Amino acid sequence: MPQNLDAVAVRAWCRLALDALGRAREEIDSINVYPVADGDTGTNLYLTVESASQAVDAAFTGHEPALPSLAETVRAMAHGALIGARGNSGTILSQLLRGMAQVIGGDADGRADGRGAEAGGGGPRGDADHADGRTLERALRQAADAAYQAVAHPVEGTVLTVATAAAEAAASADGDCGAVARAAYDGACAALDATPGQLAVLGRAGVVDAGGRGLVAVLGALVGALSGRTVVPTSTASAHARVEAVECEDLPGEAGEEGGPAFEVIYLLEADDTAVTRLRARLDRLGDSLVVVGGDGLWNVHVHVDDAGAAVEAGVEAGRPHRIRITHFGVGDAHTTAQPPRERAQRAIVAVVPGEGLAGLYAEAGATTVPTRVGEPPASGELVDAIRRAHAREVVLLPNDAELRHTAAAAAAQARTEGVRVALIPTRSAVQGIAALAVHEPDRRFDEDVVAMTSAAGATRYGELAVAERQSWTMAGICQAGDVLGLIDGDVAVIGSEVARTATSVLDRMLSAGGEMVTLVLGESVPDTVAEQLEKHVRETYLAVDTVVYRGGRQSALLLIGVE
Repeated sequence: MPQNLDAVAVRAWCRLALDALGRAREEIDSINVYPVADGDTGTNLYLTVESASQAVDAAFTGHEPALPSLAETVRAMAHGALIGARGNSGTILSQLLRGMAQVIGGDADGRADGRGAEAGGGGPRGDADHADGRTLERALRQAADAAYQAVAHPVEGTVLTVATAAAEAAASADGDCGAVARAAYDGACAALDATPGQLAVLGRAGVVDAGGRGLVAVLGALVGALSGRTVVPTSTASAHARVEAVECEDLPGEAGEEGGPAFEVIYLLEADDTAVTRLRARLDRLGDSLVVVGGDGLWNVHVHVDDAGAAVEAGVEAGRPHRIRITHFGVGDAHTTAQPPRERAQRAIVAVVPGEGLAGLYAEAGATTVPTRVGEPPASGELVDAIRRAHAREVVLLPNDAELRHTAAAAAAQARTEGVRVALIPTRSAVQGIAALAVHEPDRRFDEDVVAMTSAAGATRYGELAVAERQSWTMAGICQAGDVLGLIDGDVAVIGSEVARTATSVLDRMLSAGGEMVTLVLGESVPDTVAEQLEKHVRETYLAVDTVVYRGGRQSALLLIGVE
């Protein structure tokens, strides 16, 4: 069956790309030496794709129970990347996605020679909600061309080179989207391997280009979305990032190590094309690493300058700049919205919590909470905002969900650039967070406090009751819609028909390995009698095991169980 691109595949691509960048984020940050060695390329790419993925999810939600069209989906992806683009590489990636959307969404002919739709250059071929291999090839070509045009002074050995190689490899492929995407990925991997020999700063450091490494991850996710298989890197560089240092005498000397501009300035800009043309020329005179992406009246501007005020003033003269972010390299963020100075607390806890009852419990313990709803996990930006609200020099971050590990890691990395010392404790459930909070001592040394909280969370097994939405295979057998599922450490262990009996079975399994304290968090729909039955069972069956019960309130799980 042909592997062609549709709205569902685009959504899967965004999610897989976000996961891939989450796993590679620290590696990419560690090899970030160009254009500025500020160690944030992986984080910036993750935040950019996160914004794109959220926009696609919103497009699907807005069309329920129907599906959005392919054109609507790719435009949402491009727009989300544009408004959420961070850093030099994130801004370029947003233009790559915009270039693809122009072809797949039917907004451009996708050819540098201007060939129109009558020559086969219009939107997706065949079914309007499916793009074939030829369309994807043209989309990758348009993406590379658009990215080159967005950068004031393109440099080889960067993500631009990798994107061009991907497009060229795609052009030589025959077949459906799966074949074209695989060829593009392989071409990108080969080009990434070659970047240390093209850019002196990479060669001296013995690393591949960080932005190009991120693009390889994104293209690998595209292959995975189309094929349904996990992509295994095809090159040493794309798998491990670091390579042998190369001789650099004959390579072009590039800025990016020392002596560059002091500030990075990024803002969204509402302006017409003529004004943006003038803005490009003015900013090019002010600094370097200039990238201006977007169109149709909305642009994302990125530049490195010594005079940040002049860069913002140029935006004001061109149109209406907003979401202005100014970063002093090595110092942190300078937000343009002035805040009255107030003394920072020494230490704070920031926790993601499901349910109003738990939010109150965590708040009473002194934590800054980030509420979450079923099916609507918080974005990294919400976690960063919560860290800022905590206004502390040291922050312990409790994600309380295994699926939030990459999101929380990106938020922690962003907060560290703002001068906050952040420790991420990988709690996978709110009950593990409760255990961590119970041993928190703000007067203890930060490292000692983090170790104690991590140990308490790690010593807490967690269970959960949920209702099956459909027939499905599980670790405990086949469940039917409406069955009560008992999960232990994330895996289905019990399938039942009644809440109290299923919870009792889960408790028995969890306590079979021992335990001193049972924590129960009841969802809004669970009656108090269930808690009473479980408390009685623990009291009569297990000696010296205490039970504590909390109400989770609205938006909480059916039942959470913790055993310490």
